[in-house]
Formats: sequence, C-alpha cells, structure tokens
Amino acid sequence: MVLNLILIAIAVALDPLPLTAFLIVLQSEKGARKGAAFVFGWLASLAVVVAITVGATGGKPPKTSTAPSIASLVVRALIGALLIAIAVRQRRRQGLPKKPKKQPKWQAGVDRMSPWFAMGLAPALQPWGLIAAGAATVVNANTSQAAGVVSLLVFCLLASGSYLSMEVYSLVRPEESLAFLTRSREWIDSHTDQVIIFGALALGLWLVVNSVYLLFS
Repeated sequence: MVLNLILIAIAVALDPLPLTAFLIVLQSEKGARKGAAFVFGWLASLAVVVAITVGATGGKPPKTSTAPSIASLVVRALIGALLIAIAVRQRRRQGLPKKPKKQPKWQAGVDRMSPWFAMGLAPALQPWGLIAAGAATVVNANTSQAAGVVSLLVFCLLASGSYLSMEVYSLVRPEESLAFLTRSREWIDSHTDQVIIFGALALGLWLVVNSVYLLFS
C-alpha cells in the first residue's frame, strides 16, 4: 500500500496542468498570499478525500478476496488503464499542430483574485483521476496502527510537496523566487507532453500490473 501511495502522490504533485495554474497564481500580485490559500485548499481537499475513505472503511482494511477488496483493486486497474490510454493518445498527438488554447477566465483576472477564490481553485484543478486511485489505495489503510496513520499523512504532504516547497521559497526568498518560478513555468510549458506521456504510462502500467497481480495471487 505504501509504495502505491507514494507513486500516486508523486504523480499528483508533479501533474503539469494544476502546477502551471499554481505558478500563475504565485507570480501574480500578492501571489504569496494567494499561493498560501491555494496550498491550503489543495491540502484540505486531499484530507477530505482521505477522511471520507477512512470513514467508509472504519479505518480497517477489507479482508482479502472480499467484495470491497476486489472493488478497490478493480478501480485501481481501471484507472491505470485510463492513464495508459491518455499516454497513448498524447503520444499520437505529439508533433501535430495544436489549436490555440483559450485563456481560462480566472487567469485573466488573476491579479485581482481573492485568496478565497484561490483556495477554491485548488480542488477544482485537482487531478481527480489520480486522487481516485489514491482513495482506492487508502481503502487498505489501517488507522489503528501508527504506520497506517503516518502513511496517510505522508501521502497528503507528498502530493502537495511541489506546491508547499514553491510557496515556502516565494515567502523566504521573494525576489530570487520570481526568476525560478518563471523558469519552472517555461520548462513545464515546453515539456508538458513528455511529462504526461511518461508519467501516465509509468503509473498506469504499475497500477494495472500490481492490481491484476493482487487480484489473481
């Protein structure tokens, strides 16, 4: 369970689409304040998903070969297959002429954005497919043991790691962080396809193989 949570959390933290949105928020007027609100909303939404999942299971992992156990594995396998399909589709589209993207309405008014809006924007941009895979893995968490609780905390913090680190850097070194954030955004813009293809394919294959193995072992 722990390895699955770590891999999913890394994928959530490095998803280029919400990360780009966060960089835009952080580089806006009073960006550090709005960035903090964004990070809070991001963490809160993760915590809510974990809390709901743990509440549904009572904090005890389902027994092997029972309906809940099989369902969680099937969900993970299906999400893995979906990620593989996304990687394949993105690979086929790579190199083809791209249609100009319309700027999101929130981005046009990012300098006037309130911290409350930034907080609500975070869960709206969550990669919910990956979060669903995380929830299907959290089903196996045993919160009666310290290790189970720690693994859930690590999942939430690791899935927010990129956002937390950039927010702290922008607060501690505001001037130096501007150049770093600009370079990070430029790199993501030019490597989004590669990140999606590699990340979705690697995680998708792992989820499918691992889930199928556990289903039939």
